[in-house]
Amino acid sequence: MEALRAELVDKRYVQGDTTVWALRGVDLVLRKGEIVALLGPSGSGKSTLVKVLGLVTKPDAGSLWMNGRRVVDEGKTVADVGDLRRSQIGFVFQKPNLIPFLDARRNVEIACEIGERYAPRPRAEELLAYLDMTHRARAYPHTLSGGEQQRVAIARALANAPSLILADEPTAALDRQRGRTVMELLRRVAHEQGTAVMVVTHDHRALDVFDAIYEMEDGQLRGRAGTPAEAT
Repeated sequence: MEALRAELVDKRYVQGDTTVWALRGVDLVLRKGEIVALLGPSGSGKSTLVKVLGLVTKPDAGSLWMNGRRVVDEGKTVADVGDLRRSQIGFVFQKPNLIPFLDARRNVEIACEIGERYAPRPRAEELLAYLDMTHRARAYPHTLSGGEQQRVAIARALANAPSLILADEPTAALDRQRGRTVMELLRRVAHEQGTAVMVVTHDHRALDVFDAIYEMEDGQLRGRAGTPAEAT
């Protein structure tokens, strides 16, 4: 089942007399229960695509569907994107961006309160247990390792059971072992929670965790590979 579909998505930025095309005619399908990688050099349009798919940036042309519902039509928003971001999309970034003066459990509870879908305390405890972080629930961010902070960030992204998680370089600040663990956790989330997960990454060492791989170049999305082996 599709969590998100993008068709012919364009995004351009005008700098004086110069037009820079960040996205050109992007077609993409993300399915529930699947984790995909998005590769490409810096400046190829990966971060712009994540912002457009996450309904943070509006495209100049093209259409987006979430769970079969059209939310952007020919570059124009036709749905409450704020509500969709809160209820249907989870974000994980390179830096966990946890609230420093709140413990791990409270960081997740805040996300539950914003989404208003679950009782905050039980949901936070459920997710921290799922990600093997119960023993660190009362720890503050500065006392957590980088990998532990990302586990809390993933729990926060799952707070409202989104159909889509977008992770932009979530392992860039981690060593190889911790980075691998985070990638495997995201795969587990996709396969066990039935969430569509897209991960922007430069790390080619963990490509075997993905169900499929895309690559961006000059704002264009190169074809979907059926297996990681086909893309390497």
